[in-house]
Amino acid sequence: MRIALLAHLRHPIAPPFAGGLESYTWHLAEGLSTRGHDVVLFASGDSDPRFARDPVIPVHQEARFPGLEHRGDAGLRAHLDGGYAAACDGIAAGGFDVLHNNSLSRLPLEPRRLAATPTVTSLHVPPYDALRWFVHASAVPGHRITATSAALLRDWWPEGPPPGASVLHNGIDPAAWPFVAQGDGSAVWCARLAAVKGAHHAIAAARRAGLALTLFGPIEEPDYWAERIAPSLGGAIRYGGHLAGPDLAAEIGRASVFLFTPCWDEPFGLAAVEAMACGLPVAGFARGAAAEVVGEAGRLVRCGDDDALAASLGEALAIPRTVPRARVLRLFTRDLWLDRCEALYAQHLIPSET
Repeated sequence: MRIALLAHLRHPIAPPFAGGLESYTWHLAEGLSTRGHDVVLFASGDSDPRFARDPVIPVHQEARFPGLEHRGDAGLRAHLDGGYAAACDGIAAGGFDVLHNNSLSRLPLEPRRLAATPTVTSLHVPPYDALRWFVHASAVPGHRITATSAALLRDWWPEGPPPGASVLHNGIDPAAWPFVAQGDGSAVWCARLAAVKGAHHAIAAARRAGLALTLFGPIEEPDYWAERIAPSLGGAIRYGGHLAGPDLAAEIGRASVFLFTPCWDEPFGLAAVEAMACGLPVAGFARGAAAEVVGEAGRLVRCGDDDALAASLGEALAIPRTVPRARVLRLFTRDLWLDRCEALYAQHLIPSET
């Protein structure tokens, strides 16, 4: 198939990944290409050059409009709309069999654009006012809509999803997150260092439980870092930086438990799945899709309760490391995910072939 992948533009689609959405899009491009599809990545121009790219904007938005995401900035909005409009026009004229839309833009959802190119739209964020109406209005025959979890699908359609909307769990390559039979007794946390990811709760719980903790991830909110995280570092609490691929997998694999502390309705929880693949049980907050992802591989408590989170660390540590690994292999592998993506694309092609 000839497949267009339309990305979110806040960060480049390149490792080390700024977050789960960037990782998702990169691995989708890599996986589909490996399976022999003709893939073109529509993303920022500073995304990974190993892919065939069609730049939507020259550089990712944070490079030109730092810190303005969700601020309603008119300049940023015009910049993104101009890029996405041109990209959608290029996709419509490009002879693609299908567009997999992973952007957070309303423009690919316009009726004339859905009519021009068979489209699969994957939802990666909870519903918010700037996008909600456009997604709901786009739920028309022929437009396939996916959510990364059943919890996220319920958030978008509390009364039940429309036809053509379904769950598409993320998947990882288990070989990239090797199983380690025994940890060193420490805890690990990995995500964007932003308030909604709750690293300050992980620090508080680790201290109460008497565990060493290492934090990994990009510093997305400098004020949050300076006020809530940096003053807490030292001794058993350390920051390990923002690592890519094998280096991050090695650091996570040597720990004994993963702290997962979303302070928003987490749409999936890719970092938790990666840690589970290494054999780490999870202690965390029951927000969003956390229970759906973690299941029997961890212990979850009410969001914001640091004492309960500290207690859950001991309970999680008692879970055999084979349990989280087995859950990943059963539910969240890259091959399962890519199989489901290809099946969604094929649903668009069947009418034209019969």
